[in-house]
Amino acid sequence: MAPSLCFRTFILQFMLLVFSILNTSLHASEPPLTLEYYASACPNLFEIVKKEMECAVLSDPRNAALIVRLHFHDCFVQGCDGSVLLDDTITLTGEKKASPNIHSLKGFRIIDRIKNNLESECPGIVSCADILTIAARDAVILVGGPYWDVPLGRKDSITASPELAEANLPTANEGLATIISKFLYQGLSVTDMVALSGAHTIGMARCENVRARIYGGDFEATSGSNPLSQSYLSSLKSTCPPVRGVGDNNITAMDYVTPDLFDNSFYHLLLKGEGLLSSDQEMYSSLLGIQTKQLVKQYAADPVAFFQQFSDSMVKLGNITNQDSFATGEVRKSCRFVNT
Repeated sequence: MAPSLCFRTFILQFMLLVFSILNTSLHASEPPLTLEYYASACPNLFEIVKKEMECAVLSDPRNAALIVRLHFHDCFVQGCDGSVLLDDTITLTGEKKASPNIHSLKGFRIIDRIKNNLESECPGIVSCADILTIAARDAVILVGGPYWDVPLGRKDSITASPELAEANLPTANEGLATIISKFLYQGLSVTDMVALSGAHTIGMARCENVRARIYGGDFEATSGSNPLSQSYLSSLKSTCPPVRGVGDNNITAMDYVTPDLFDNSFYHLLLKGEGLLSSDQEMYSSLLGIQTKQLVKQYAADPVAFFQQFSDSMVKLGNITNQDSFATGEVRKSCRFVNT
């Protein structure tokens, strides 16, 4: 017999309580970040990052989503320490080839260009972790999203962890309770999770990650309980064939209404049952999503509330720190390699 809704709700609430308690010890201290960290040492920092991001987004609006995703994937592994930017070497295995990253992360050359410009302007001063955090903010602004102040002073890690990338990063077909637990582990609330997921309004997804949502059946999809409209489904099937390994790298917008504009239409799609990722649609359609459903409704109805919470949640995301990096970290000369 299937467990009752009350029982499932109790289990979810219990899990959230446990992770909240664990999280208190993992993220108890505030990071030593300040708004004026580079005011004297590199006063042109923000202008340099902004100029390069303007060029990148003007050439391809999709670059905005690529940089935001890089920032997210960095912060969920060892904190926001630039570890996601490291290439593999003989002595270090980076995070780029971990399964959640290997096909989904791009935009590294944009960060390289920003770093090169800053090394010419103020060598050895600005960390790659800080560059990525500022670039993510500017990326959102350049496609119509909100502004927020970015606290700075992060150090670059001299390590990476593909193992934590595998364990910590949310994936497209995970259930709501699992996704929530991964956010709570990082010190981010359910509200933060729903707001940060709104970045998918400018994101693209690979067919490999949405095939379960489209076809169901052997693909173990949740699409049976959260069916897509026939017109949307037909469009997706024309892009993503049903056979594994065929067209896996084809991409489709997670917000097909305004894919290059940062707005709240992502939440309107969830209300219609047309969230592209199963994990996104679960926020509205899951029987366990009592709080998440209300937040989806709120952000769909009130874009100002969404922008404000997204800004606040991005600051929290950027404040996830690797305490070890402050003791042993550095300012890399190249974002791809630790200093020798």
